[in-house]
Amino acid sequence: MEASSTALGRRSRRITRAHLDLNNTMRLLWEQHVWWTRSFIVSVAADLPGLDAVAERLLRNPRDFQAALEPFYGPQIAAEFARLLTEHLTIAAELVQAANAGDTVAAADAERRWYMNADEIARFLARINPFWSQREWREMLHDHLALTKAEALAILAMNIEQGILIFDQTELQAMGMADLMTEGIVRQFPTQFR
Repeated sequence: MEASSTALGRRSRRITRAHLDLNNTMRLLWEQHVWWTRSFIVSVAADLPGLDAVAERLLRNPRDFQAALEPFYGPQIAAEFARLLTEHLTIAAELVQAANAGDTVAAADAERRWYMNADEIARFLARINPFWSQREWREMLHDHLALTKAEALAILAMNIEQGILIFDQTELQAMGMADLMTEGIVRQFPTQFR
């Protein structure tokens, strides 16, 4: 549970209901992000029916983030985050499908673009919020990608137990990103959280 309390534990203070509500929203969104990513990986690995429905639900996550961020950053900035997160997910889908097909060239290309996208997201977040560090977001996003890739490789190899162990780490890491996002917003817009 350490990773999930990183940002909130930085300052020991009471939090308001608005702060708690925002944190719950961010945790739900990041949880859905990793859960539906996992569902997509399992669907590809097991050749399950309904892959399009899973992909559609996964791609709803950026729009949900957009709706949560819009009250703070306005429609254009929120839409840009949604675009970057959609790109993150579509590249991840390409990577999983290429790895599943054994296409190492396509998988390597997708992975390269995936990390470039993570760097772009980190730069974007640091630009819109002075309390978000580009370095910290880059490290967190790179950790997220490494965990997701390891989980996907385990699942594609049908090493389900290993995939579960990695997903436990992925969830905790996602909660850390949610807490970091929450804390930055609360610090940037303090009057909305009194």
